[in-house]
Amino acid sequence: MTSKKVIELFYDVVSPYSWLGFEVMCRYRTVWNIELKLRPTFLGGVMQGSGNKPPGLVPNKFLYMTKDLNRLSEYFNVPLRSPSDPFEAMFQKGSLNAMRFVTAIQEKGKGGDEQVERVSRELWRRIWYEDKDITEPASLSEAGIKAGLSDSEIKELLELSNSKEIKNKLKSSTQNSLDYGAFGFPLVVCHLNGKPELFFGSDRFELMAHCIGEKWLGPLPDQPAAKL
Repeated sequence: MTSKKVIELFYDVVSPYSWLGFEVMCRYRTVWNIELKLRPTFLGGVMQGSGNKPPGLVPNKFLYMTKDLNRLSEYFNVPLRSPSDPFEAMFQKGSLNAMRFVTAIQEKGKGGDEQVERVSRELWRRIWYEDKDITEPASLSEAGIKAGLSDSEIKELLELSNSKEIKNKLKSSTQNSLDYGAFGFPLVVCHLNGKPELFFGSDRFELMAHCIGEKWLGPLPDQPAAKL
């Protein structure tokens, strides 16, 4: 078998489309000949750095996005449901604390990206299904507990997430995505023949598969799964 193709997934849990891309790439991790690297990043920094405007701030885009997410939730088998106040959740509260928390988990490096995956999923579930906060320490703790972290681990991670080291690491990941050409998430970077190939959004998987020499088998490549 040829060597695995390295694929980086840049994401932020404030982005519902990132959740779709995240779940699909995690499902295909064992189907395609790839090495998936999760890259927790701060979407707010990418929007500012690229000069992009969030779709939620454009009325017609926001209306479309609400309907679109309902359809995508069923298609991808991901339990998406808009928060009661999307503007507050996405733009007033944001995700900086959450992404620093996830970055701290990755920095500790226990179990590879397994804990990063589980905690990220719980944070998405909180904001995009349960309509709950993801900014307060208690909210991050609850997500950590559901992801299988101990109280002592969570306490250490919350302290670490406020350190200069983690703040700089998240800034670095954000800048790396901008250097690739990011303007929003999810951003998938496939490394092919020493060159990065970028795919933006959660609707480029068929094209991505073609470019990396794999087959797109739909959103559930193994078998119909239970709701997340």
